[in-house]
Amino acid sequence: MRLLAFLMKSCSLGKQVDYYSRFSPSPLSMKQFLDFGSENACERTSFVFLRQELPVRLANIMKEINLLPDNLLKTPSVRLVQSWYMQSLQEILDFKDKKSDDEKIIYDFTDAVIKIRNRHNDVIPTMAQGVVEYKESYGVDPVTSQNVQYFLDRFYMSRISIRMLLNQHTLLFGGKVKVNPAHPKQIGSIDPHCRVVEVLKDAYENARRLCDLYYMNSPELKLEEFNAKERGKPTTVVYVPSHLYHMNAMRATMEFHGDAAEFPAIKVQVALGHEDLTVKVSDRGGGVPLRKIDRLFTYTYSTAPRPRMETSRATPLAGYGYGLPISRLYARYFQGDLKLYSLEGYGTDAVIYIKALSTDSIERLPVYNKSAWRHYKTMHEADDWCVPSKEPKDMTTFRSF
Repeated sequence: MRLLAFLMKSCSLGKQVDYYSRFSPSPLSMKQFLDFGSENACERTSFVFLRQELPVRLANIMKEINLLPDNLLKTPSVRLVQSWYMQSLQEILDFKDKKSDDEKIIYDFTDAVIKIRNRHNDVIPTMAQGVVEYKESYGVDPVTSQNVQYFLDRFYMSRISIRMLLNQHTLLFGGKVKVNPAHPKQIGSIDPHCRVVEVLKDAYENARRLCDLYYMNSPELKLEEFNAKERGKPTTVVYVPSHLYHMNAMRATMEFHGDAAEFPAIKVQVALGHEDLTVKVSDRGGGVPLRKIDRLFTYTYSTAPRPRMETSRATPLAGYGYGLPISRLYARYFQGDLKLYSLEGYGTDAVIYIKALSTDSIERLPVYNKSAWRHYKTMHEADDWCVPSKEPKDMTTFRSF
């Protein structure tokens, strides 16, 4: 009987995934997040929106998970991630037809949202472990590698967006204290006047402690600030401070210079214009050749040793090779970007672009549709440009026709 009930429930949930995946997610701007949290913060309104929007975002990406190679879907880690998403979708759908004016129901919904957020804490390393398990068992061909890259970009972007919604709701309505004493001016996770320089200093200090722990030394930070909108004043922007923490130029600097007594400083420049806020991080980590730049943004590439899955108080600076690709997703989430420019033998510049206006900072969300489906199913054809061989051709043996 239990097995039959489970199968019936799974079949019903599958139909719900099909139904909600037909809808496109509704992207919100930073201004919309801010206006709702500061002017009309209403738990009932948030409840009504989330019980409709969360199933759409979950279902869209769940459909794409099912398009992954069968052997990848069979790995224990990916199956665990799928079970988390199915359970979370079911818990949200339980509130679909409940009255929105019942305080007990709204309280229970907020409690469910907190549980879902906590359940998904380890989605990134668990999915990463699933990819590792697949590679070790079956290897990866170029087509599968390209599809996995495409999927993970979309999957992790979806995860960022879902977590943004969950965090806003729980921070605004999930605690007894409505104003966070540590960050009294923040609206949920958003700082309306985010001091970018201060956030970067905090991120540097955190990375510096890790460098001191692993390398017994760390590079200094040199920081410059330019405000073209209000000269002489600090650069501020409406942003999520935690999203700015995803940068690290320190490990490369330490490893390139080995046991040197002194290490070149990391230079950071922050510039605020009328459209963009730009952060340029320049390191002396030795740089990388041009042919490797694209590899740095793939989820299967890292120069750091592979981490172990057990939890530890000492967190490594890098592990699965996800630092740069995840950093770029956080930048792109609100229509920004992250680009790398390298001088091999010297160092690398990482340039982060953030929208200066909250009205331009709009969520970038993956949508499951025929275009996405075709990406997984289309066979990739041969390149229509010649691919140079590793060794130059010996022209003395060349025969003309």
